[in-house]
Order: sequence, then structure tokens, then C-alpha cells
Amino acid sequence: MPMIQAKNLWKTYGNTVVLERMNLSVNAGEFITMVGTSGCGKSTFLKMLLGMESPSSGQLLLDGQAIPNEPDQARGIVFQQYSVFPHLTVLQNVIIAREFEHSPLLGTLFGTKKRAVIDEAKSLLASVGLSHALDRYPHELSGGMKQRLAIAQALIRQPRILLLDEPFGALDPGIRADMHQLILKLWQEHKLTVFMVTHDLSEGFYLGTRLWVFDKLRHDPQAPGAYGANITYDLPVGKRAAQIPDDIQARVQAATE
Repeated sequence: MPMIQAKNLWKTYGNTVVLERMNLSVNAGEFITMVGTSGCGKSTFLKMLLGMESPSSGQLLLDGQAIPNEPDQARGIVFQQYSVFPHLTVLQNVIIAREFEHSPLLGTLFGTKKRAVIDEAKSLLASVGLSHALDRYPHELSGGMKQRLAIAQALIRQPRILLLDEPFGALDPGIRADMHQLILKLWQEHKLTVFMVTHDLSEGFYLGTRLWVFDKLRHDPQAPGAYGANITYDLPVGKRAAQIPDDIQARVQAATE
């Protein structure tokens, strides 16, 4: 059974149709990159995977069951804006999720459990290259370091699915290249299924195993909200990107401009 399935999925807000007639399946371990024009429903679909938004009609399934209508441990997310706590150190930012998981009322652990969580957090921070910054606060970090911290926060709860909403859009090109290598390493090491929204077509081709292009198949100039987007291209990419015909790549580029 596929991990994720959409069956005739629609998302509307009032009279505005954002997504329509989506049918898809994703197996565990795939890396899906999503591109398309602004407002075409990419981030909305990501929020539906997280459970922040619900389908208006149709089904969105995880392991054959409706996706829970609130975030849970199985799904971690990283946004473009750094979702870190400014009053906590790097280490505290990572262990806090585990503390609330084990102690929802107090939000803290003691003794052996506390030491185990600290060791786990330090190991994860080492894997994202932040061992040297455990006691720093977010305002003392560069943009790339903050995004590494946000990734560590998402991974500490050992999610099966990692959702990335333009996570590298605010970073300089050199730092983005480093983050690309990091996310590929973590995807393989943690055996994640990844969904990533990006506006950078080359990033989508390079990182993903499949690239989805979101676009509207139907248009009505008199009623721009009458029709929603769907996946117009579903391409095998990543290491196979060089095999994609030039005409398809040109059409994808045109659809995302």
C-alpha cells in the first residue's frame, strides 16, 4: 500500500477553488519536490499533509486511513521562516519537543530520562553540524545555522514524513548548496519520506526523486477562482534529471514562471 494517497481531492475556500480532482500516490522513502506559480496550492497541499487543513471533498490518506486533522509525531515540518524559540539555547530548542512529549504538563524531565534526551539531542545536532553551538541563542546564529536548528527540531521526534515549505529560499547560494547536501544525507540516514515546496526549479530537479508541477488545467478569465490547480507534471528527477527531454523541461519552466 502506498504511504500517501489522494483520491479525487478538492480544497476550496468559499467560492475559490484552490485544488481540484487530485489523484496521486506516494510510496515510503520518496522525495517529492513541488513547484508552481505563487498561489497555486503547493503550500495548501503541504498543510493538508500536516493536518492544519482538511479536504473540502475527496480523501487524503496516510497508510490507508484519513490523515489526522492535527499535526502529530509522524509528520515534522520546516518553514522558510525559522521556527525557533529565541529565549532557548540551541540544545534547549531541540530537547523541548521531547520534554513536552514525555511530560505534557510540566514540559521538563529529570534524572535518567533527561540525560537520555540530552544525549539524543546532542547526537542529532552533531548530524546537522551544530555541535559547536549547543549553548548559543538563536540571535547568535547565522541564517543557515538557524535552518539547521529548525531541521533538528523537526527530526528529534523521529517523524516518518518531513514537510519542507521553501526551507532554503532565504539563504545565500553557497549556504543553500551546503543545506542541499545536508537534507539529502538526513533523508537517507533517517529513511524519511519528504515533501518539499520550492520556487527554484533547479533545486526541485536536483533534490527530488519526483518533481510535481502544480498548475491549473482550466481557466476562466471572468472567474479566476472557479477552477483549482492539479499536478500537471509528475517527473522522475534527482540523479535522473539529465535524462529528462529538453522540451519537457522547457514546459515545466514555463509553467512555474
